[in-house]
Amino acid sequence: MIPQLVHSWFTQNHYGPIISTRPVDGGCISNGMILEVASGETFFLKTNRRAPADTFAREADGLEVLRTADGPVVPNPLLWGDGFILMEDLTPAPRQKDYWPEFGHRLAALHKNTNHQFGFAHNNYIGSTPQPNPWMQDGYAFFAEQRLGFQAQLAYDSDLLSATDKKKLDKLITRLPNLIPAQPASLSHGDLWSGNAISDRHGAPAIIDPAAHYGWAEAELAMTTLFGAFPEVFYRAYEETRSLEGGYRSRFPLYNLYHLLNHVNLFGRAYLEQIQAILRHYV
Repeated sequence: MIPQLVHSWFTQNHYGPIISTRPVDGGCISNGMILEVASGETFFLKTNRRAPADTFAREADGLEVLRTADGPVVPNPLLWGDGFILMEDLTPAPRQKDYWPEFGHRLAALHKNTNHQFGFAHNNYIGSTPQPNPWMQDGYAFFAEQRLGFQAQLAYDSDLLSATDKKKLDKLITRLPNLIPAQPASLSHGDLWSGNAISDRHGAPAIIDPAAHYGWAEAELAMTTLFGAFPEVFYRAYEETRSLEGGYRSRFPLYNLYHLLNHVNLFGRAYLEQIQAILRHYV
């Protein structure tokens, strides 16, 4: 299960051989394990033999760009290849007392890194679903075409989304400029649900498993509420560092359509009811 390239990397960098391995729970797409080497240091290895060949190269791209001075802690990618990525082991400690307000401040600082276009240097993946990131000037067109439209077409082509629901979604897409305020293209993690918010060895906020791109910051915040909302103090701290348009939380369901559609594509129709409820509300 451990690629030979990983063994060779440890030898070449004078860490010595691997002396123990420990599986890490929590991943629903890939497998994770902690590797301890003869020098006493530990590393995190993620593997997925069924993943597209560039999956972990694109993850490494995301980790590297998210490693900003004032943002959340991000593990350093060390080695990657077809089916694996080796990275720094953050050795998560219990969360600091001020973990959540600090997280809010740091995520807001990350989002202050903006670009004149939406997209990213490479296409990447959201879970195991391809995530197209062509550079686009128009944020509405980017979200409509490369996020909602792309996922909806995948679901429709797989008979997971009905023609009726797709027509409703297409109608909603045309209304986005009337429903969502104009926003800059902010550097975003892209898949920030509670499972990807962890801590480092000091208990400070850290983020893992990115689907990095430049997109709407409100969309990033929306996902933090999708599978168990972050505490209220997180959002208050965020707003202390970076201002938001009034009523931003009321727009969260619009943004989360993207992730719900992705979950339909990944796991099946169990998420259709939530999608249909959002469509009924807006269309």
